[in-house]
Amino acid sequence: MENYTVNDISVQEKDEDMARVLVSTVHTSDSIFLLANKLSADRIYLIKDRKPEDDLQEKSVAEIKRTLGKVIEIKEKSVDHLDAVSSATEVVELIDAIPNKDEIYINITSGKKPKALGVLLAAYKRWDRIKKIFYVPWESKNPVILPILPFKVTKSQLRILEEIEDNQNVAELADKLGITRAMAYRSIKALKDMGLIEVAEGKGYQLTDAGRVARL
Repeated sequence: MENYTVNDISVQEKDEDMARVLVSTVHTSDSIFLLANKLSADRIYLIKDRKPEDDLQEKSVAEIKRTLGKVIEIKEKSVDHLDAVSSATEVVELIDAIPNKDEIYINITSGKKPKALGVLLAAYKRWDRIKKIFYVPWESKNPVILPILPFKVTKSQLRILEEIEDNQNVAELADKLGITRAMAYRSIKALKDMGLIEVAEGKGYQLTDAGRVARL
């Protein structure tokens, strides 16, 4: 497929059976209208607050549906907007449900920071499905393309992330996984350097928030 530019954003020419999907946080609507137009989006997933703190979000969603709903498929996904890990988990599930043939674009402009961070972490976890990540500064209205930074862990590191429990020590973890303590120490050091696990108060180990996302 050839690259071309739509309103200063470089995108690929679409196959007939491919959809261009925008997954976007929502509170206000400006950045969503902007990117939907620039990307020629076919489908938009609005990442909403499960318990909104005001009525602006619902007004924005209604405006988006009223203005774009006749030409673009609009879907909604509610998350805990104050919990980045929970939000990331639910957005990873959403991304996994989108057909592989579709192009996925992420917008983290609008809404509470934990929700935006959760969507960003989900994009990093499913980095191979994401085409671009956008943030639209309100001052310029020019979309900023953010780097896609993948969570990459080996199979053995992933096993440790999946099995580690709060305050679990290396000996217990090695026995549980059937590996030597030396192997466990090496993997734990690498995971600590990546910021995915940390030393707990009881001098064992526990997952960080990033670690909880990395094992999704």
